[in-house]
Amino acid sequence: MNDADTAKTPTRVGVIALVPDAWKSVWMSRHQILSRLAGSFDVVWVNPAGNWREHWLPGRSRFLEPHRFAEVAPGLSVMTSGRRWPQIFRPAWLQSWLTRGRLRAARRYLIQRGMQQIVLYLWQPEFAAALDLVEHDASCYHIDDEYSFSDVELPNPEQEMKLIRRVDQVIVHSIRLMEKKGTINPNTALVPNGVDYEAFASSRAEPSDLACVPRPRIGYVGVIKKQLDLTLLLRLARARSDWNFVMVGPIGTVTGKEQALAGLQALPNVHFLGEKPVEALSAYTQHMDVCVMCYEMNDYTKYIYPLKLHEYLASGRPVVATPIDSVVEHGDLVTLAQTDSEWIAAIEQALLQQEDIQRRTRQDRARAYDWNKLAARVGALILQRVAPAADLGRKHNRGG
Repeated sequence: MNDADTAKTPTRVGVIALVPDAWKSVWMSRHQILSRLAGSFDVVWVNPAGNWREHWLPGRSRFLEPHRFAEVAPGLSVMTSGRRWPQIFRPAWLQSWLTRGRLRAARRYLIQRGMQQIVLYLWQPEFAAALDLVEHDASCYHIDDEYSFSDVELPNPEQEMKLIRRVDQVIVHSIRLMEKKGTINPNTALVPNGVDYEAFASSRAEPSDLACVPRPRIGYVGVIKKQLDLTLLLRLARARSDWNFVMVGPIGTVTGKEQALAGLQALPNVHFLGEKPVEALSAYTQHMDVCVMCYEMNDYTKYIYPLKLHEYLASGRPVVATPIDSVVEHGDLVTLAQTDSEWIAAIEQALLQQEDIQRRTRQDRARAYDWNKLAARVGALILQRVAPAADLGRKHNRGG
């Protein structure tokens, strides 16, 4: 935040972001939102603490690793706890004491950088205890998934409902999540997943490893995980040996689908290109002929909002997808399919589309979901919650 920004803002706001993964991991919505919030606030991304054994047993990779802050972009710092505040699951009092130490260190860092108000930004329910461990002026809980991860519908856990009631602001990313959790706290807003529009809409050179794959290319760009219908993909690839199926992304948890994955990997017309840097993904997406989202239909996937939806649209490529709820909202631009014959027909039709006209229409839709616009909405919501706290002189958790 520069001097001009400071002059315009009554108070300088710092954000402590409690996230379930390290900054240097597969980019998710939290990376996109928090990196952009850093343009208006000072943000500390708190990397998950390492297990005490990793820090205190000789020969381990993080042995005696020091506590540190690293500014990875203007206004955005990553905190690594190191040996001083490792993760210890029991006794509970010690774990609480160590967590308090991490949070207080993040708060001191922001105060030293001139921040006058502190916002706790929680990205999963497991961080609820933080509300009682550090002094803060406002709190936000961002729900970007159904954290039960259950294929069968489950009620909202009481622990999560308690968290939702306590925080000052709740953000959910899909309409179905809004229906399930949006009435618990009146300060709940729907902010869907978006796209780095310029990155995906601007023309990129064809990657060399993709150039080796003959057309037509039927592409999936994202984490390869058990929520995908890998058996469907296997049947499609076997049925259409003249199509080349391209999988770009890391292989995550595929529990129960290992055989289908192995079958795909064995086919000559299925190409696994591996994980790519986030800045390279748009080039792969742009040079597919059809992009696919082959999610299973169950009580988990009805709540998701795929990051790749607007990335595919921004690239201008035709999209075929399973009719999960968040995709059905865009059914005028995405072809929906369930059976094998529907998928084959949809892909065939997509390969025949008039691209110049369709490309502009898809990109126009994606532009409305640019991450810059969505992060600005999140920032405005945070400021609304901080302002009342300033007016009332309110501080949460004076024991922090």
